[in-house]
Amino acid sequence: MSKKLQEKLQFAKTRVENTILHYFDSVLETEENIKAATRYSIENGGKRLRPFLVYCTGELFGAAPEDLDKAAAAIECVHSYSLVHDDLPAMDDDDLRRGRPTCHIQFDEATAILAGDALQTLAFELLSEHPFAVSHHAQIKMISVLAKASGLQGMIGGQALDIAATNRLITIDELERIHKLKTGALLSCAVELGILCSDPERVSEQARDAIRTYGRAIGLAFQVRDDILDVEGDTFVLGKPQGSDLEHNKSTYPALLGLEQAKEKAEHLIDEALEALTRINGNTEILADLAKYIIDREY
Repeated sequence: MSKKLQEKLQFAKTRVENTILHYFDSVLETEENIKAATRYSIENGGKRLRPFLVYCTGELFGAAPEDLDKAAAAIECVHSYSLVHDDLPAMDDDDLRRGRPTCHIQFDEATAILAGDALQTLAFELLSEHPFAVSHHAQIKMISVLAKASGLQGMIGGQALDIAATNRLITIDELERIHKLKTGALLSCAVELGILCSDPERVSEQARDAIRTYGRAIGLAFQVRDDILDVEGDTFVLGKPQGSDLEHNKSTYPALLGLEQAKEKAEHLIDEALEALTRINGNTEILADLAKYIIDREY
C-alpha cells in the first residue's frame, strides 16, 4: 500500500468514526447494554473502504465535507450491521471478527440481533436528518440508493442467494450474481453516494458512467480477493478463521475456477477499473491506488 493511500484511508477512517461516535455520545435515552453492543459493533477495526469511496468520489466532484461525513457514516453503519448478522449462529456462525469476539459472543445472540438492527436504522436516520447542501431530491435519492443496495435487490438478496447455494454446485455466472449483490452492491453504492453529494453540474455523464464502472469492477474484485484469501490467507492476519468458506461448503471463485484463474479474474477486474478512471477529467490517482491495493491486500 502506498503511503498516500494509507494516509487517505486513515483520514477517512478517522472522520467516519468520529461522525458515528459523536452520535453515540448524544444518545442518552436507551438501554446501556444495547448501546454498548451497537458501539462495539461499529468499533470493529474495519478498513472503512466504503466510507473511503464516498469521500474520494465526493472530493473528486467537489462535494461538501460535512455531507460526505454523513453519507460515509450511513453506509458504514449498514456494512457493520451486515457483519453482525452474518456472524450469527443461524448464518455463518463465526466466533471471531477482525481478531475480536463477534458481537453475539461478546454479548449474546439477542443483543447482537438488536445491535445490527440499530445500526441499520441509524444509517437512514443520519441520511434523513442532515441538512445536505445538495437538493432535497438528491438527499431522497441517497436514501433510496442505500436502501436498494442494502435490501432485496442488493446485499440481502445476495446473502439469500449465497445461503441457497450452500452445499450445491453452481455456475460461475450464478456466483458472480451472488457477489455483485452481496458485496458489490454496497461498494457501488458508496460511489453513488459520493456522486449524489456533489453538484450535478460538476459531474459529466462520461465521468458518471466511468466512476460507476469503476465501482462495479472493484466491488467484484474485492470479493474474488476475499475468496482467494480464504484459501491462502493466514487466520492471524485475516482476523477470522481461514478456510471457513470451504468448511461451510460455499462456492467460491477458486473452487469453481481454480486458484490461478481466480487470481487472473481479479486482475482483469482491476484492469477494467483502472481503464474506467482514464475517462474521468480529474485526479484519480488515489482511486487507482485503491484498486491495486484491493487485489494485493492480505486481509
